[in-house]
Amino acid sequence: MFALGQKGQIVLKILTAVVPCYNSEDYMSRCIEALLTGGDAMEIIVVDDGSSDATGAIADRYARENPQTVRAIHQPNGGHGAAINTGLAAATGTYFKVVDSDDWLDPAALQKALALLQTPTMDMLIANYVYDKVGKRHKRAMRYRHHLPQDRIFGWDSVHLPTGKYLLMHSVIFKTAILQKMNLTLLRHTFYVDNLFVFEPLPHVHTMQYIDVDLYHYFIGRADQSVNENVMIKRIDQQLRVNRDMITYYAQVKPANKRLDRYMRSYVAIVTGISSIVLLNDGSEDSLAELRGLWHFMRVNDEPLYRSVRHSVVGRGINLPGRYGRQMTLSFYHLLQRFYSFN
Repeated sequence: MFALGQKGQIVLKILTAVVPCYNSEDYMSRCIEALLTGGDAMEIIVVDDGSSDATGAIADRYARENPQTVRAIHQPNGGHGAAINTGLAAATGTYFKVVDSDDWLDPAALQKALALLQTPTMDMLIANYVYDKVGKRHKRAMRYRHHLPQDRIFGWDSVHLPTGKYLLMHSVIFKTAILQKMNLTLLRHTFYVDNLFVFEPLPHVHTMQYIDVDLYHYFIGRADQSVNENVMIKRIDQQLRVNRDMITYYAQVKPANKRLDRYMRSYVAIVTGISSIVLLNDGSEDSLAELRGLWHFMRVNDEPLYRSVRHSVVGRGINLPGRYGRQMTLSFYHLLQRFYSFN
């Protein structure tokens, strides 16, 4: 957690930012340059996950030019989760954040976040994020100002997130020790593990703080992006793997705090809703069989969770009967796409 500053003084690394990279040569510099504005308080770990382009060389250059701040790690390809696992194992900062290589942090907001993190009293810091979609002049920000207390530390009993408002990877900064102590290990060669990253630590989080700044810019628009509809149906097996892992994990931990328990059930519901809609959108017999299998898996593993999700707003919408029900579900999904700028 310490490094030598320019004058030889010991500098505490407040925040470790891990940047998973795979063939990211075209855009990773924007991400790293924004992180460098955090100065000596930052530890930036760039994980080159088996890239075949100039990603590794770019990472090495930043490490040479910023030896007190940037570390480059090279590994055989293991996927997004494996890169995060590597970064977490190497992290020495008091707090930990994942920043995807095509995304970036707002420098002014980063300074405000670092100022709060200097006093490590909270397990998790929450900030806003922005959907930065190609071709959209108006960027939609996801903010929590009406649902979370401001200017104080709080616990789960003070969290009032409505259906449709969730804490995503983009919005959270965890205390590193929590993630390392619980041995958080994400799936290898699997997309969508960011859902597990932000879900599994929650029972270990007891104190949090919200800062009302637009910190994370979530870039949307690359044709190969994992949230692209056409890409999602091709990778639905990976989405389902994450979905099932989430169901299994919830069944194991059973949060004691009622507000946390309600939130985690709601998160399972929205991820299950996304899986279901992708399968419904494809509409093939195989996809509809996978859909039935997913809901059966939930019912077998945790009947109370199944009932909760099945009777939630998301669950009721997904399970509308017949062709008319499927059409209504897909219409609702496309409305959400336009509103939230999903790809």
